[in-house]
Amino acid sequence: MKPAIISFICLAYFALTTFAYPIYKADVVNCRSSPDTSGNVVKTYKENDDVKLTCQTSGENIKGNSLWDKTADGCYVSDYYVKTGSTGGGESAGPITDDYPYKGKCDSVDPWGYYICQCTSFVAFRINKRLGVKFNNYYKGPNWGNAKTWDEAAHKTKVSINDTPKPGAVAQTNAGTYGHVAWVAKVTGNSVVVEEYNHGGTRRYNTRTVPKNSFDNYIHLK
Repeated sequence: MKPAIISFICLAYFALTTFAYPIYKADVVNCRSSPDTSGNVVKTYKENDDVKLTCQTSGENIKGNSLWDKTADGCYVSDYYVKTGSTGGGESAGPITDDYPYKGKCDSVDPWGYYICQCTSFVAFRINKRLGVKFNNYYKGPNWGNAKTWDEAAHKTKVSINDTPKPGAVAQTNAGTYGHVAWVAKVTGNSVVVEEYNHGGTRRYNTRTVPKNSFDNYIHLK
């Protein structure tokens, strides 16, 4: 009799590339041959080790989190012990954290042609870092300008735009004088978790969980 072949389907990809995330909540974490505690221990990681992940899959529930992360070493570690920003309630677009590198430098211009500490600058940073898309204020020709005109620029450049949010998409609204854009970090049912800068004129990082119809459009650059 041939041995059974067991496969695990990845549920969420990290922008189709490999990212490193820190181990936390335990001094030592086991990385197993399958996404459950019955799998053989293939490798161990220590707290604060950076672990490269390739995808996530569902598995044994560990303290309320049923996601398991597949590492670049080819084994599985419970997402409960990896600081990815995921909780098992939907797809994730990477860690939910303020990793914007220009804090404290507001009003100067970033590498993509936007003013630092504005919503457009933060989202341009995320598009470049998380999606690997070389986005800037003149992406594919036209001036994208303020957040209020990003939907127009998307239509002009034939970038996908619709009312369906996905992790890694840009949430866009025309409300207000200049509009607003945010990074879709996670989607759960009819709600979206967004990360943003300068919401309400704060010039600061912020996260919100809101109904998906809180935004006019979702722009998909990848």
